[in-house]
Amino acid sequence: MNGLGGGRRTASPVRLTLCPALGSDIDGAWWPHTGSVAKELPELIESLHPVLGEVVDININWSATAGAPILNTMSTGHMAKMGWNDRRQRLMVVVGKTACARLIVIPHTTTAALARMVLRRACGMPIPSAEQETSEYQTADRVVRSAETESAAWATRVVDAPKAAENTRAGTA
Repeated sequence: MNGLGGGRRTASPVRLTLCPALGSDIDGAWWPHTGSVAKELPELIESLHPVLGEVVDININWSATAGAPILNTMSTGHMAKMGWNDRRQRLMVVVGKTACARLIVIPHTTTAALARMVLRRACGMPIPSAEQETSEYQTADRVVRSAETESAAWATRVVDAPKAAENTRAGTA
């Protein structure tokens, strides 16, 4: 389950991209095949094991009741009509014994063209100039920039939380 046992072959490969060097606000993206993230976690963990080592923790920034963002409606025209500005993206931090990865979790309902662009953009893969003019690229770029902002803010909240708790215990809050 954690990459330590014999590998199992899945019917559908894990759709995951990772940056060559980890440690940025976003290290890549994962595009699950279904809405059941929990069912697909074993395959994700297995695919991350060689890079992260044994996975010891997974953190997400959404609740079970929170609706997934609908990336297909985040094109520039739709966003202008809806007043969208940097809608919160779903993030997952997978912590291994040797490294950790911050991933955008792309909703499974996202169109293939847009999801592939988010996967590529999230890990900094080269994208030809002609493709950078497409609505998919522009939407993917906005999604990744929004996710980077959310990730940085999330990391700050996580880092500050122990300090706040420590100060409260010490009576300095």
